[in-house]
Amino acid sequence: MTVRPIRFYGDPVLRTPAAEVVTFDDDLRALITDLEDTVREPGRAGVAAPQIGVGLRAFSYNVDGVVAHLINPVLSELDGEQDDEEGCLSLPGMEYPTGRAWSVTATGVDQFGEPLTIKGTGLLARALQHETDHLDGRLYIDTLTGDVRRQALRELRRGPRAARR
Repeated sequence: MTVRPIRFYGDPVLRTPAAEVVTFDDDLRALITDLEDTVREPGRAGVAAPQIGVGLRAFSYNVDGVVAHLINPVLSELDGEQDDEEGCLSLPGMEYPTGRAWSVTATGVDQFGEPLTIKGTGLLARALQHETDHLDGRLYIDTLTGDVRRQALRELRRGPRAARR
């Protein structure tokens, strides 16, 4: 079991779009194992490869006791709205209401290159959207607007809560 350290806000890998996975080999399967081991830590709903320093389009999620992964995800069929609190392991201690679609379909492949479709609602839909954003070099705070965005940016300038403890 390998739980990999999480990269924090300011690390360039978090702002760099990840490369599509084209080689399905033992190295990729080791990465997926590490992602799934890392997301099993308490309080984690998802971990994208860039969050552990790997610039590939892969993530794992842990929602309702289901731990799985998706490679080269494409989101479609986004429907409805939710505006719950959202946080990020790369921005420890920060949570803000973040608008996301209530339901989404994510297509991609598994670690063997086999097609995979995940339909999610609620927290799973949020995790699929959040982790796919990571693969595009976006953080959830990029989606915030108005006063909430200003508050988040002020907090970032002060440093994440976990770093101030």
